[in-house]
Amino acid sequence: MKITGFRSHIVDAPADNPLVVGLPARNDTREFVTLELQTDTGVVGLGMTFFGGALTGALKAAVDAFAEMSIGEDPTRTEAIAARAQAAAGGAGPGGIYTLAVSAVDIACWDARGKAEGKSVSALLGGLRDRVPSYASGALLRQHPVDYLEKAGPRLVGMGFRQMKMQCGSEPTVSGSVERVRVMRESIGPDVDLMCDINQLWSVPHAIRVGSLIEEYGLFWLEDPVPHDDFAGLATVADALIMPIAAGEYQYGIVPFRHMLEARSVDVVMIDLLRVGGITQWLKVAGMAQAFNRPVVSHLIPEIHLHLMSAIPNALTVEYMPWTYRLWKEFPQVVDGHLTVPSTPGLGLEFNQDTLSKFSIV
Repeated sequence: MKITGFRSHIVDAPADNPLVVGLPARNDTREFVTLELQTDTGVVGLGMTFFGGALTGALKAAVDAFAEMSIGEDPTRTEAIAARAQAAAGGAGPGGIYTLAVSAVDIACWDARGKAEGKSVSALLGGLRDRVPSYASGALLRQHPVDYLEKAGPRLVGMGFRQMKMQCGSEPTVSGSVERVRVMRESIGPDVDLMCDINQLWSVPHAIRVGSLIEEYGLFWLEDPVPHDDFAGLATVADALIMPIAAGEYQYGIVPFRHMLEARSVDVVMIDLLRVGGITQWLKVAGMAQAFNRPVVSHLIPEIHLHLMSAIPNALTVEYMPWTYRLWKEFPQVVDGHLTVPSTPGLGLEFNQDTLSKFSIV
């Protein structure tokens, strides 16, 4: 099997989240770059990437460059394709647009391989389990008022979620942060896992102070309390608190994870599929985390991450942030707190042609 061509699009779709109910509709959009890798066997591998923002045009150009470079290659040789892209990028990698772009190609290669072999990507990776736990994300944001959180939590439980994540960090007072967590915990009860994401907004002393006050509410983890590259600071917070500390979504490539793990900065390793460099590199970080006896959680893109998380022994839970749901003809749904791995070959996904025709930017 050889790659013979490709097609890519910028898709500028509404930035909605179907888990958010009862708030005014958002008017902003979110841009994605989609990729279809064509092969001489008729198999088409699908990939995607985003986080481009104002640089989405540059991201698409990078995706196109790496896809063009892969023509003539066997898509099952993902290490060779990644190495060639790395060499061609020169000093532009391994972070930023380079990693986001090469991820789209890598994902498409794995999808093509699964389709060619008649196996799901999960099965290609070992197929440890056929379903994985998943938590609701993006529905309990820091800009949402406390009275909304009090109603939204039970609503998510009614939708089948047994885990959910809220955001804190921008409250003007310590008591304001504590109050948000208290209200959420009391609204959903003690048996639902509750996580809290700070998105790097706190200093180390502030994280320890607030963290010590909210520990009584039994958080499943406290996420990114301080800047992502302050490994020593993260380790200080982790040592000071009983609740687990999660981080990793802001790391590009695999090397920062080694530093983070060696510094004992985190209890839970969060891997972003696009920032790490695609499926090939994601698996390396998951193995690294296993060697340090750390569980892995995913960041965004549940429709692809469920394949990876179902294949590794140290998977904890999949983030169900359905930002990408408009891209696909069918999107996985959480049932009884779990996502089921599709049995169809490859990723089991098909681009929604209505979305591509309606929201693609020429």
